Amino acid sequence: MAYLAPSEFVPKLIEAGESKIMMSTKDTLIRAFMAGAILALAAAFAVTINVQTGQPLAGAVLFPVGFCLLYLLGYDLLTGVFVLAPLAVWAKRPGCTWGGVLRNWGLVFVGNFAGALTTAVMMAIYWTFGFAAEVDPVGQAMAITGEKRTLGYAAYGAAGWLTIFVRAVMCNWMVSTGVVGASMSSTVSGKVIAMWMPIMLFFYMVFEHSIVNMFLFPTGLMLGAKFTIADYLLWNELPVVLGNLVGGLTFTGLMLYSTHYRTSPKRNAAELKIAA
Repeated sequence: MAYLAPSEFVPKLIEAGESKIMMSTKDTLIRAFMAGAILALAAAFAVTINVQTGQPLAGAVLFPVGFCLLYLLGYDLLTGVFVLAPLAVWAKRPGCTWGGVLRNWGLVFVGNFAGALTTAVMMAIYWTFGFAAEVDPVGQAMAITGEKRTLGYAAYGAAGWLTIFVRAVMCNWMVSTGVVGASMSSTVSGKVIAMWMPIMLFFYMVFEHSIVNMFLFPTGLMLGAKFTIADYLLWNELPVVLGNLVGGLTFTGLMLYSTHYRTSPKRNAAELKIAA
């Protein structure tokens, strides 16, 4: 599998973060657009599987195909750059600043949203014969999901907001681990296996992913779901983006950087012997 140890792949992550910050606006937007579009299509694929088989595990097992494809193609998700871009600043790479990080995050957010929304429109047309027919069972499931994951959280007030935030933290803990997985091997099969496992976990556990939700909720609204854009922003997208940021930045990026790049001096065997 040509496995790379953390001490070997963490520097590659830092180089990737530097590349994201220094990338042109055009390339950043195109790569983010395509990432959002592909991940949205994978979400539609997984929901279709869940509805047609009645087995959520089947959808979770197959959903990572989209994630793996977009990373092998070199596209960018917001949840990924939440981890990669700060690494270049912490490592003091030339030209890498927090202003550059925020610029990258903003552009990737816009690109991801545009891509996910484009797929949402196409899938809504697909499920309704161009809005000329009744919504099919998969479309109905999309609408119900949107209601449960906005109004369902709102029913619990602050506790609901906290719950969705925590689900988002755990989501990008896993998703960003999948991003790291793409650097764990020098072979395509090794990269795919390393990415597949944490992505399958996040999807089956129904954690909250900001880019997947950029597809699910606009689709739900187009298919007649009973919630508003304000409900979506306040009771989903806002806490999910914040949670994804915290989860990826702390549980993945900061931890890998702290122990595999900025390693502390090893304990001295002679001093330990004297102390004993």
